[in-house]
Amino acid sequence: MQLAVSSPTQSASALGTQQLRVQQAQRSAEQAEASARALRQQASVAQREADRAQEGARNLQVSADSAEGRAGLARQQLVSAESLGQVRQGFDAIRGQISEGLKGLDAPVAPAAAPVINSEGQTTGTLVNVTA
Repeated sequence: MQLAVSSPTQSASALGTQQLRVQQAQRSAEQAEASARALRQQASVAQREADRAQEGARNLQVSADSAEGRAGLARQQLVSAESLGQVRQGFDAIRGQISEGLKGLDAPVAPAAAPVINSEGQTTGTLVNVTA
């Protein structure tokens, strides 16, 4: 077997190359860590923005529900107002009919005929004798 004999220059050169590789690996690791930190920070910012957007969406949903409730109440009030108008019209018609009926009662009555007194001095035309 032959032993490889290396010169001190080769050993120093190999050691320098090894140190250079280690330094490059350290720089690559540091850059990867810095990149990871930056990405984590971006993810955190994005998560906060998403949380705010979700809260805004919930607030909009609550506002929409409230508006829908107000619209339903307005529809109910409209139906009530229409019904009330119909009831008023019915009352007005009944009031008119009653008024017309009362006018007939207030009409002047023809004066009753003056009683006639017969030859015996009795008032005739007021009583009917039903006895036979």
